[in-house]
Amino acid sequence: MIVLIPAYEPDHQLIKLIRTIQEADPWPTIVVVDDGSGPDFQDVFDDAARLGCHVLSYAVNAGKGHALKSGFAFIAAEFPGHDVVCADSDGQHGVADILAVADRVRGVTATMVLGCRNFSGDVPARSKFGNAVTRWLFRLATGQGIRDTQTGLRGYRADMLPWLLTVHGQRYEYELNLLLEAKQAGYGIDSVEIATVYLDHNSGSHFRPVADSIRIYAPLLKFLGSSFSAFLVDTAAFLVLSALTESLLTAVVGARVISSAVNFLVNRRLVFDHGTEKSLRSAAAGYMALVVILLAANYSIMLALTSVAVPDLLAKLVTEMALLGVSYAVQQRFLFARKVDVPLAGTTLAGTTLAGTTEPADVETHIPALVPAQFQHSGTGNRGHQSTNRFRRIR
Repeated sequence: MIVLIPAYEPDHQLIKLIRTIQEADPWPTIVVVDDGSGPDFQDVFDDAARLGCHVLSYAVNAGKGHALKSGFAFIAAEFPGHDVVCADSDGQHGVADILAVADRVRGVTATMVLGCRNFSGDVPARSKFGNAVTRWLFRLATGQGIRDTQTGLRGYRADMLPWLLTVHGQRYEYELNLLLEAKQAGYGIDSVEIATVYLDHNSGSHFRPVADSIRIYAPLLKFLGSSFSAFLVDTAAFLVLSALTESLLTAVVGARVISSAVNFLVNRRLVFDHGTEKSLRSAAAGYMALVVILLAANYSIMLALTSVAVPDLLAKLVTEMALLGVSYAVQQRFLFARKVDVPLAGTTLAGTTLAGTTEPADVETHIPALVPAQFQHSGTGNRGHQSTNRFRRIR
């Protein structure tokens, strides 16, 4: 079992965490990734190296997702066949919870394990609100209910590493992308309840509320923007056709045909990252089927509302809001879903052979090139067989 800890400008909590892991269980290998923390934090990583950790480093901060993938690439190359548990460096994850996730990982197949907090007690408002919003959006996008979508305590089977390296995202959005794409890649999601710990009201977090929230929620925000534009087109066409034809059916159908064409092209090209992976003909056929189903639902709901004297415009607003979530979920999960080629056994990922796995040559990977570096961060001590080599990124 490998414990992977991404760290950016860590304090004493990182060393405390390493020591407590080693005291509780002397066998796990610990890999720490210095996400461009800079020279002011050199002593912390030197201490981690002296404790026997493998420390990976690069000069410029690139984000948590990048740090995790750097660690996954190193582990796949140096420790093939080993499961991985990821933990945060700020002391929010207790050793008992880390080991509980590790134990659960050993008992599952093709499944990631989340350490899920229950958010009871003294929880910072921004953390509670952020997780509630993300949890709702995740259910909307996938139909799955996960109590803690933002947890950094996660366990992965060794055979998941090739897939982990192909998922997009460099910062906090990477962990949400893993959850969004897991089902499409054939992986399940399991959970272990863990303690909810926020030290000093989460002052050690480097999460940027505005910038990182935009990254995390970008897919839905783009979809809402596209849907709102289509809604404006649809509403304008509906009002014009209603005035010209005085037929509800003609107005609804005509408006939907016009707005659907606009919405399909925007969603395929701009909203969903994998929208163009499917052929235009296939995507258009699936989209038209969705349009027909939503159109029938749209007409039925509007007919029911207008029959009880609800004004046309108000009925239109209520109907569109009700069907918006359904439309997003279907497009995200099925119509514009990522086309996954799950890696199989014996190939090379960006020059690194992963034992027990194979990946088709056309699968894109997002892993950094890591090479041994001899410089002042290398420690002299070691634990058992663990090397204290320091690594850095070649840019």
